[in-house]
Amino acid sequence: MRYLNTSIAATFLIPSLSGQVVLPETVVTASRQVEDSTESPFLTEVITNEDIFNNSFRTLPESLALTPGVSVQKTTHGHGSPFIRGFTGRQNLYLIDGIRLNNSTYRSGPVQYANTIDAFALDRYELVKSQGSVLYGSDALGGTLNSITSGSNYRDYDTGEFFQHGAANYRFDTNSQSHLGRIQQSVGSGGSWGFTFGTTLKDFGDVESDYYGEMKNTGYPEQNYDLKFEFSPTDNLHLTLFSQYLNQDDIWRWHSTTFNPGGWEGLDAGTFTSRIYDQERWLNYLKLEHEPLANWIDRYALTFSYQTTQDSEYQDRRPASDQIRFGDIVTDTYGVSFEAQSTVGRTSVLYGADYYEDHIDSEGYRINTVTNAVDNNRAPIADDSTYRSLGIFTQARTDWNDQLQTTAGMRYTYADTDIGSLDAEDSWQALVFNLRALYQLDSTWSAFGGYSQGFRAPNVNDLTGDVTSRSGLESLGTLGLDPERTQTFEIGTRARSDKFTFEAAAFYTIIDDLIVRVEDGGGTERASNASEAWITGIEAEGNYTFNDSWSLNGFVTWQYGDQTTPEFLGGPEEDFPLSRLSPLRGSLALRYDSPDDTWWAEARVTAAAKANRLSPGDEGDTQRIPPGGTPGYVVLSANAGWQATENLSLTLGLQNLTDEDYRIHGSGLNEPGFGAMLGARVTW
Repeated sequence: MRYLNTSIAATFLIPSLSGQVVLPETVVTASRQVEDSTESPFLTEVITNEDIFNNSFRTLPESLALTPGVSVQKTTHGHGSPFIRGFTGRQNLYLIDGIRLNNSTYRSGPVQYANTIDAFALDRYELVKSQGSVLYGSDALGGTLNSITSGSNYRDYDTGEFFQHGAANYRFDTNSQSHLGRIQQSVGSGGSWGFTFGTTLKDFGDVESDYYGEMKNTGYPEQNYDLKFEFSPTDNLHLTLFSQYLNQDDIWRWHSTTFNPGGWEGLDAGTFTSRIYDQERWLNYLKLEHEPLANWIDRYALTFSYQTTQDSEYQDRRPASDQIRFGDIVTDTYGVSFEAQSTVGRTSVLYGADYYEDHIDSEGYRINTVTNAVDNNRAPIADDSTYRSLGIFTQARTDWNDQLQTTAGMRYTYADTDIGSLDAEDSWQALVFNLRALYQLDSTWSAFGGYSQGFRAPNVNDLTGDVTSRSGLESLGTLGLDPERTQTFEIGTRARSDKFTFEAAAFYTIIDDLIVRVEDGGGTERASNASEAWITGIEAEGNYTFNDSWSLNGFVTWQYGDQTTPEFLGGPEEDFPLSRLSPLRGSLALRYDSPDDTWWAEARVTAAAKANRLSPGDEGDTQRIPPGGTPGYVVLSANAGWQATENLSLTLGLQNLTDEDYRIHGSGLNEPGFGAMLGARVTW
């Protein structure tokens, strides 16, 4: 049984991720103001803490696996990089309570950043596809994912102190012998203040598949701690102070190492003795929200934030080469944002500004193990760099009548950087727009769509990065790059009734000045605005309720796209498929809910077609992508839950019932074989 936050307003039924028909939650990310998710002109996905618990997901990226338009590539089980409508890594924008997680050190391609968000500490998260540049700035090309942290809900309590508001979760995975646990407690005074503190500890073991058996060094430990203090000195003034810490150690890129024997579907074995990542992140913010009840302003919010991240990698390339490498990046980010909302006639106007500033310390070395020569000047990006971004935005939503609603917005962004170790500077400007509409066709059906622009300003990694590409070449950044830009056209429809809900959309995205690494003719790759591309796709999901107990839910997604890039800088251009686009993929689940709402059970089939449209980089990525493409698969799973008492919930998940050997396209290892996930939640 799913329990709803009492502050949620809802008017009709939609399916949850698990398939159960529930009241819909309001969303805030798509328009930066509270709205019903089914009445938004944007395509929004909402995944709640309850969805994550009931489906036994272990990480935030993996919880997107049943989301249309999203494919979750995992270079290793400690990473997890969502491909949202064909974009991944730094081309998607990650937020925590509306604050940017992205910084100017983010690398291209599938990376680990989404897995540094603790899904168990969230109330929910919201994904808005192909949107975000107008309201949130650079990077939101594929989509914007806003993680909304848990709080005390102190404003929903009657006057007086409360303490009995806590929970403890535990999950055990038999396949990898993994343990995940979280404990959270809130105290406070109803309507006045609330304090929430929690910790999540994870001990992931090594994953097993039928072909490889135990994939050694795919497990890792993780620790998370968070605090939130909320205070209302008056009924219309609210303050929030928040702190969150994450630490992940010893995350191996298994596919690169000699622990990967290769062989499955013709894949090559790994060649490094070790390749290990450590990740650490600390976020703090202070937010003031005020509803002054004045005629000219409905509300405003002011937020100050500070976060620091540390990203380290160690590579022992022996026996493939006589080299050991180490790189470490520490980034301090200061942010301030302001937003306000006013009503003018039938129009709600949102407006504001934000500013973020990164300070980067970077160091690295390379050791030749034959000569013992040490090169201490091999930082992964330029040391002593500063990156600043200022944005000013506005968006207006007009209800013309009971049927038609339009949304129009624009943002101006100025970004610049000082690269201290290179004594270099660069700057960029961008102006982007969106125009959306929602039309209610009748009491059941509505149509939505529009045009949106996106941009991603070059970051410090684009300008100065020193890495190794998938092809094994030295890959360097380049000064003087231009922003990447997108234009997305989208049309969709929604339906809601007592028996079914349905949502489908088709999109077409044009990408200009795409930053790619291109060989310079001298055995080195360099970043360049050398590519143009396009992506199109179709997404659909729905739920049908047969009666009070039985329901059927599912989704289907398909993407197709091409890219034009020169063979080498200044050379002839060639057309080829975009890398790692999701093949035709879908899922269907049959669910039963007991008449007394104490237990439920669900059987699910998930399938994907063979991914055989490969870019040259895909064809050369022979440790991750088999020759000719990643095979299709059909996987069966089952989940069940029991509300044993008012305060005790139990879940059982059976993954990969047929022990299928398969991997998500572009991933560095196979998905787990058969296993059971046992979960328990105690509330008080």
